[in-house]
Amino acid sequence: MRTENMRSSQNVEDRRGRGGGFGGGGGGPKLAVGGVGGIILVLVIILLGGNPQQLLQGQGSGTPTTSATSGAQTQQEVVVRKVLGDTEDVWNQLFSAMGKSYEEPGLVLFNGGVRSACGLADSAVGPFYCPGDGKIYIDLDFYQELAVRFKAPGDFAQAYVVAHEVGHHVQNLLGISDRTRAQQERTDERGRNMLSVRLELQADYLAGVWAHHANKQRQILEPGDIDEGLAAAAAVGDDRLQKQARGYVVPDSFTHGTSAQRIKWFKKGFESGDPFAFDPFRDEH
Repeated sequence: MRTENMRSSQNVEDRRGRGGGFGGGGGGPKLAVGGVGGIILVLVIILLGGNPQQLLQGQGSGTPTTSATSGAQTQQEVVVRKVLGDTEDVWNQLFSAMGKSYEEPGLVLFNGGVRSACGLADSAVGPFYCPGDGKIYIDLDFYQELAVRFKAPGDFAQAYVVAHEVGHHVQNLLGISDRTRAQQERTDERGRNMLSVRLELQADYLAGVWAHHANKQRQILEPGDIDEGLAAAAAVGDDRLQKQARGYVVPDSFTHGTSAQRIKWFKKGFESGDPFAFDPFRDEH
């Protein structure tokens, strides 16, 4: 991915090296959206009979990782800062075209654990978006897991993760997240899961919309980049993760969509560039 024409965001807060921040009180966690990473461990815990809520209540280890946090920025941090800056440029333009003002999200780098408006989270939940404070939270060690364990390496795979979480922020600003939660309260578990899948697939689609406009305006893509993004999307499909965890899949329990669905909607977003061409409240996806 060509980053030389991409602007670094100023909305990045580095909390690495501060520990998990799990001491102290505070109310119960609000709903955190997302994540291309959070599903990985949460799903495995559910399948093994555990309680994933513990992760958002700070009952994980909270032990800081060994990532270097010295003055020099790593390649991963450069990518995160530049991709976030580029999403700001794209979504400011798209919101302006809608006659709206885009509120840029913050992004918090952390390791071990972190406190957000959605509660306390162990780094094992992976990248996530918290609508309570409008911030994205990323432990950069997740990218190593994505590359090694889930065979999705590359800087554009890393970019996809940021763009997906920004997609959740866009949903929050447009009221889509609130509308989804309201519908989830009026349906059964299967219906709630279906609505969750649609929200996640739309975030994948919106990540593709960003890539469309970023490449059109700044020619950021190199050969193989889209394949990297598709590999990252496929890596966190519900069917793939369930198959790895227990050898079979239960479609009614999906909350993020299959690998094929995630690939499909990222590609459609990239091909169209139209932020409105995905309706998460339709019956078929």
